[in-house]
Amino acid sequence: MIHIKQMAKSGSLLLLATLMPALAFAQEAAKPELNSGDTAWMLTSTALVLFMTIPGLSLFYAGMVRAKNVLSVMMQCFAITALMTVLWTLYGYSLAFDTTGMEAGVVNLNSLIGTLNKAFLSGVTVESLWQPLSAVPNAIPETVFMVFQMTFAIITPALIVGAFAERMKFSALLLFMGIWFTVVYLPVAHMVWGGAGSLIGSTWGVLDFAGGTVVHINAGIAGFVACLMIGKRKHYPQMAMPPHNLNFTIMGASMLWVGWFGFNAGSAVAANGSAGMAMAVTQIATAAAALSWMFAEWLSHGKPSVLGIASGAVAGLVAITPASGTAGPMGALLIGFAAGVVCFLASTKLKRAMGYDDSLDVFGVHAVGGILGAILTGLCVDKSLGGVGLAEGMTIGSQLWAQTKGALFTIVYSGVLSFVILKVIDVVIGLRVTEEQETEGLDIALHDERGYNL
Repeated sequence: MIHIKQMAKSGSLLLLATLMPALAFAQEAAKPELNSGDTAWMLTSTALVLFMTIPGLSLFYAGMVRAKNVLSVMMQCFAITALMTVLWTLYGYSLAFDTTGMEAGVVNLNSLIGTLNKAFLSGVTVESLWQPLSAVPNAIPETVFMVFQMTFAIITPALIVGAFAERMKFSALLLFMGIWFTVVYLPVAHMVWGGAGSLIGSTWGVLDFAGGTVVHINAGIAGFVACLMIGKRKHYPQMAMPPHNLNFTIMGASMLWVGWFGFNAGSAVAANGSAGMAMAVTQIATAAAALSWMFAEWLSHGKPSVLGIASGAVAGLVAITPASGTAGPMGALLIGFAAGVVCFLASTKLKRAMGYDDSLDVFGVHAVGGILGAILTGLCVDKSLGGVGLAEGMTIGSQLWAQTKGALFTIVYSGVLSFVILKVIDVVIGLRVTEEQETEGLDIALHDERGYNL
């Protein structure tokens, strides 16, 4: 009996010794591994997305305002870049991307917002890695992912600036952007991109590869609310207020176009086929939208304009963003052509009909383009249109409903909270510059500088 037990024990040890290398290999295979190619691409993408705000968006907006306000817009974009960087470091990254307490299929507080476990970038070290599920076992340094997402948090509030350009106090702007980033941007980013268990992206199944809801609808609706609450510029629309320097605007739009490859293709978080297709569809949709806006304006006004083709390109970039990881080339053409025409109509006929003063067409391009792109993402993901295919259990109808539901949620969430934030700030310190300051121009009135010494 003892001999049998010894034999069984010896057999168990032999089996364990045989399996140990296999178990060790399986553990090693599952362990994230730094991929230098992916890391190099993400470092490049991060620089490209930052390039979109400074100098891209700064120049794009600065050229469209009057000469007396050119520095004020550049200052706002630059200051927002600095402010968002600090807030992202202190708590933004943690609240947007910490996944503690999240479970697939379980909706709880962590489905809506992250925790403060990574506040002050606690645990984000030289050794820590970020591993996207699509790239297992490849990983990139967590520092690179953190800064990449920081650049999204920078450009989103900077987009809002265009809606109330030439008439908001600089102090009010900084206060609004800091609060809006905290209570609007971070929860929406977490709900869409927070991973398994996130409310919008995971539970509802909304597809938003690079920021149709998180960035463009979010910012576009906030800008729309802000321009309504602050009111129209003095003498608008009775007095013409043409762009003072379209050279700046076309240069800025060109920089945005180039930088957007980091925005969309970088959202693959890997140098792979998904990034390659995202780059391709971004180029195709942007070109299609630039042409469709140009021809729509040509037919409507008799001449194609530089401002029109530049605006069309940005509309195409906006609309393809949520679909850039799931659509194919023909879907990109559809989204691009639709975005150019729809955003042109929103920025001209709808704007005049409703009478609001959205100075640089943030609502017409970003909100409308973002909504259009978000919904068409649900159509263009289907393989019949060249997309990657629907998720298991989803139909085109259910995906379209998920996309619509995600867009509607973002509209209401951003709209209501933006209104509340602006109302409180208006009561406490006021939102708008004085009439004298507006007449003099914000460059001199708020910053004691001139963009041009004539």
